[in-house]
Amino acid sequence: MVDRTRWRTKFIDQENPEMQSFRIILLLSVMLSSSIAQTQPTADAKTGVEGVIMISPIHGGPTRLGVPDSRPLANVVFVVENKQGVVTSFTTDEQGRFGLSLDPGHYRVSLKDRKGGIGRYGPFDVDVVAGQVTKVQWTCDSGMR
Repeated sequence: MVDRTRWRTKFIDQENPEMQSFRIILLLSVMLSSSIAQTQPTADAKTGVEGVIMISPIHGGPTRLGVPDSRPLANVVFVVENKQGVVTSFTTDEQGRFGLSLDPGHYRVSLKDRKGGIGRYGPFDVDVVAGQVTKVQWTCDSGMR
């Protein structure tokens, strides 16, 4: 017959060093597994568009050698639309850069609140693919000649 007291003392008792080691290893394994699972990026985290918007020409007359003919379009608001309408908007930074997360699909980007005048500031078409960041470089026409 098995002595239940002895079995309990050897395998269940918290004071047993073998059992404590097993519990520590099990706890560390669970913690490591959960931290790895939390750091895995989702497909949506890397889905969107990023790029630079430039404006050209930046001075009238012919293009001159050694003189820049374009510059970043800084601090300008653009809207992003799909078939259903406006999805979001963004503002370019000092270097004309922008980046935003978007669901996969086809979008059209244009200057916000454009009310005529000279120059052309889009629309620019972009296709966003799941799990990818679409990189773009768009140039707006200032209308200067």
